[in-house]
Amino acid sequence: AGYSGQTAIKTKEVVDSALGGILFVDEAYTLVNGDRDSFGKEAIDTILKMMEDYRDDLVVIFAGYKKEMSTLMQSNSGLASRFPTWLHFDDYTSKELMHIAQGMLKEAQMTFSGEAQELLFSAFEKMYAEAKQQAEAPADAPDDPSQRPSNGRAVRNLLEQMQRKQAVRLADQKGKKSMEDLTTIVEKDVAPCVSHLLP
Repeated sequence: AGYSGQTAIKTKEVVDSALGGILFVDEAYTLVNGDRDSFGKEAIDTILKMMEDYRDDLVVIFAGYKKEMSTLMQSNSGLASRFPTWLHFDDYTSKELMHIAQGMLKEAQMTFSGEAQELLFSAFEKMYAEAKQQAEAPADAPDDPSQRPSNGRAVRNLLEQMQRKQAVRLADQKGKKSMEDLTTIVEKDVAPCVSHLLP
């Protein structure tokens, strides 16, 4: 929004479009950025008012990381009472992360070699252990949501890096490439992408 008051208009348009259904706000904690964020507070106030006005015609779901969502709920006295139900979803396990990676690769009509899969699984075990450690950290411990491991976005980012490594490797490889060469991520493609996770 460019000026005070415009946020309420734009927020109302979005909420109006969800009437009769669900308004899902992912990373909802980004709505308010500190005590001086008048635009974010205006958006929250508009959503709260419309939740009350249309309580029989609207479901609102705020999603985000637990710690940041707690801070958001404390930023407005009306928020916590209007969101009495909280659902917590555990981080993906290493097996689930591997399943996600295999599914994404399958969609691209690609696969992992056995060695590549073993190496990636070891990295996912480390990611899951780090995520578990962060989840058990005290509430006031410093935290950066963008650095959180063990989620689908991290898997996608890793796969994109591996596919770039594979493309470079194949471009440097002399001779004709087989279909297996073109569709298989090998250990050499995975290793540099997960080196920061493994000793």
